[in-house]
Amino acid sequence: MAKAGKSDLKLFALNTSRELGEGISKTLKIPLSKHEERDFEDGEHKIRSLENVRNGDVYVVQSLYADDQQSVNDKLCRLLFFIGSLWDAGARQVTAITPYLCYMRKDRKTKPRDPVTTRYIGTLFEAVNTYRILTMDVHNLQAYQNGFRCRTEHLEAQELFAEYFAKALGQEELAVMSPDAGGVKRAEQFRQRMERATGQSIPLVFLEKIRSKGVVSGETVVGQVEGKTVIIIDDLISSGTTLARAAKACVEMNAREVYAAATHGAFLGKAAEVLQEKTLLEIVITNSIPPFRLPEQLINQKVKVLDIAPLLGEAILRLYNGGSLIELMDPIDE
Repeated sequence: MAKAGKSDLKLFALNTSRELGEGISKTLKIPLSKHEERDFEDGEHKIRSLENVRNGDVYVVQSLYADDQQSVNDKLCRLLFFIGSLWDAGARQVTAITPYLCYMRKDRKTKPRDPVTTRYIGTLFEAVNTYRILTMDVHNLQAYQNGFRCRTEHLEAQELFAEYFAKALGQEELAVMSPDAGGVKRAEQFRQRMERATGQSIPLVFLEKIRSKGVVSGETVVGQVEGKTVIIIDDLISSGTTLARAAKACVEMNAREVYAAATHGAFLGKAAEVLQEKTLLEIVITNSIPPFRLPEQLINQKVKVLDIAPLLGEAILRLYNGGSLIELMDPIDE
């Protein structure tokens, strides 16, 4: 990779995404720019750059998930306030690097008078003069692209997953599974990548899923999994119940082994208990959300975390130099 050569490229990482920012910094071969975050006794906070950003092309890393330090709303406010301050300080353009972008699942009205929070988040970023947002595997890509008036860029982890599974399972007879009908397109794209990576013909299957009043049901597997090693692909793991149901259903239909992959591992509620399900051998995620909610023993036994810092660093370099993100993602022709 070529080194970013111009001094106007600035990379910041807010405190809770510092580790990811340092990985991106190593990829770009530039140091993280310095900033200050101060918390006040009344719960308010201040954040500012400690470097000159005038006329700079500035990138700010902040993955927007709640943790034991800050709520998702806290992280969102800090990012928005910082972007606003960088604009006020004369930055030419500011790009938000948000590997996990909050509130993207609330993209339409499902009940009377429901909020369309995805669109409201877009309005907030626009209000502080965000030039561009770069995120990964949003729940509804069309809603993300339509809900923001600033530039929207989108990356996928599928190639990372395909490389990992092709190396680990490439000699086995595989099937790719969507845990519900709504994720079939995502699973089909991944299936094609796996076929290309392994050179074998791989079937696509999906699980019947019915959600009513917060209760999920349905155990019918549509497709053939008998004797195959199944890879379940999704964008997000929340409580893990969907994955556990899918894995159990596959084993009951005589699948040989079951693995799962999802870009964002939130692992909420009783996920640690649910994912103890013996039929699910391994869960592969990225560090868009570190698996801090899971016990270390479970992580060591069952969870593989893939690093997205090199991918994000390459994307930033291409945005800075006017390169192609489409070529970076190596898309499959539809």
